[in-house]
Amino acid sequence: MLLSSFWVTNERSPSHLPEGFVYLTDVVPEVVLDMRYYGTDNFVGKRVDGYQKPVCIVTKECAEHLKMVVAEVSELSVYVKVFDAYRPQQAVDHFAKWALDLNDTLTRQKYYPEVDKSDLFRLNYIAEKSGHSRGSTIDLTFIDADGVELDMGSSWDYFGTKSWPSDTTVSTDAQKNRNFLRNVMIKHGFKPYNEEWWHFTLVNEPFPDTYFDFVVK
Repeated sequence: MLLSSFWVTNERSPSHLPEGFVYLTDVVPEVVLDMRYYGTDNFVGKRVDGYQKPVCIVTKECAEHLKMVVAEVSELSVYVKVFDAYRPQQAVDHFAKWALDLNDTLTRQKYYPEVDKSDLFRLNYIAEKSGHSRGSTIDLTFIDADGVELDMGSSWDYFGTKSWPSDTTVSTDAQKNRNFLRNVMIKHGFKPYNEEWWHFTLVNEPFPDTYFDFVVK
């Protein structure tokens, strides 16, 4: 079992979530949260619009399937760490506004050293809509019992081909870890994304055509 020091505080507002949504840690308390868009360690370099608390919100169905993922990997002393899940449309709008400001390159060295910022839209790293806003897409990785992330070959939200699950320039260990993550998620009802090893969407998502904009709090 992970020590409490590895957890991000699950402080949240008691306000009612929209029907069909839950706080992930209410269903799967073992999940570790590192909600990057609430903080400054993200490609924007500041807190993103729509994130008022470092909590994780998903659809009920997504939470139930993640519960099965956590149950399986915990038997191997492996745990789930979440970077982002439900994302308000206003956050997606913030990304788009940031991408248009070509003078703001504060985070380039860490998040997009191989890509010119002017190409982020053309290469689909930034878009006007995100599956995250439907509530059943989640960004995650695996960590060990000490809270150390398994080697996946690139950091989360890295804009570049190194983040593609199919990329073979990463180490053998990283390729194995990516396949492990991918296979477990597919087994429990999620579909992967070909350009981000951390990104998975519930196959039978309950709101496939609805993009929500309630704040994360």
